[in-house]
Amino acid sequence: MKTQFVVCLTVLLCIGILVMAPAAQAAAIVADHTVVSEFESIPASYIEQAKDDLRMFYGHTSHGNQIIAGMNILRIENSLYDFNNGSGTLPDVFNYDELNDSDLGGENDFHWMNQTRDRLNQPGCDRNIVMWSFCGGMSWHTETTLNKLCDSMSLLETEYPNVTFIYQTGHLDGTGPSGNLYLRNNQLRAFCAANDKVLFDFADIESWDPDGTYYPDESDACGWCYNWCTPGGSHDCPLCEVIGCSHSHDFNCYQKGKAFWWLLSTLAGWSLALDVDPDQPSSLPNGFNLKQNYPNPFNPETSIRFTLAAGGHTNLEVYNVTGRKVATLVDGFLSAREHAVTWDGCDDNKQPLASGVYFYRLDAGDQRASRKMVLLR
Repeated sequence: MKTQFVVCLTVLLCIGILVMAPAAQAAAIVADHTVVSEFESIPASYIEQAKDDLRMFYGHTSHGNQIIAGMNILRIENSLYDFNNGSGTLPDVFNYDELNDSDLGGENDFHWMNQTRDRLNQPGCDRNIVMWSFCGGMSWHTETTLNKLCDSMSLLETEYPNVTFIYQTGHLDGTGPSGNLYLRNNQLRAFCAANDKVLFDFADIESWDPDGTYYPDESDACGWCYNWCTPGGSHDCPLCEVIGCSHSHDFNCYQKGKAFWWLLSTLAGWSLALDVDPDQPSSLPNGFNLKQNYPNPFNPETSIRFTLAAGGHTNLEVYNVTGRKVATLVDGFLSAREHAVTWDGCDDNKQPLASGVYFYRLDAGDQRASRKMVLLR
């Protein structure tokens, strides 16, 4: 149990969301960089469903405000994504002022617990999502202090059995894969995967550009955003540098806004699988597509399915969280159709890899896509 609390504690460090969920989660839900590309596939009906079903309460400081800035960009682009703006919009999404610029706090600071109780215990309270961010604590908290946070979160789970806790990783700090931040974030990811939690992977969204390039040593300033974005060009974000993204480039916030709407829509019942049935592949593929592996998490093996719109040389590779390639699953010519590849969790030397988070990347011609998976031994 102590080990579980250690893992869970990092969870709390950037904990994110308490949701009065319909029932036990069937599987972990992770909103990371891989879901941003699915944002455009979300039907308007599920955006509306999220508006109807979800009520939020959010405590955060400036870093946590990045999600709000991204949602602001999206609602300016399209009123469908409006929030906190009366009837027909997503209500009570963010309540920054009422918490007096508050987050999860530092060591031995558990003010957020009482503020959560105070809100949820109010007569007639209809808040069914409560989200807290953590400004920078994931970078410096120790295993012990994280354990304290986890114990406290576990207590809230007991007090509110109809509430689902959705967690949030800590923002990048530039210390790279050897830093304390990566250790804590990876503990959080493993805990969420093992216990079917809901995770908003703040750090992962900052770590990857839309072309699938990984930046393990980045900070939340998102240096790659400045290089990737080309105003008026192929990599354009028309409203970027207009809204203002705390500590970062607006494109970073834009990506997080898309991931957050994906998460809300998923909680409201949407799944890409509703639109594309992986068990009924079309004989004539109409596009390049990399599906989420199944099962995930997995042990001892998992299946990775993907569709190629055109035949050609194809690479499917697996990377660890430091960005080092650990396995090559495909390296050769494949035809235009749906393919399935099984991975046994071993490296290229057939040695079993340790439990943890891995990324698989598909390259075919000038197209690239990547997704995250979790191996549990």
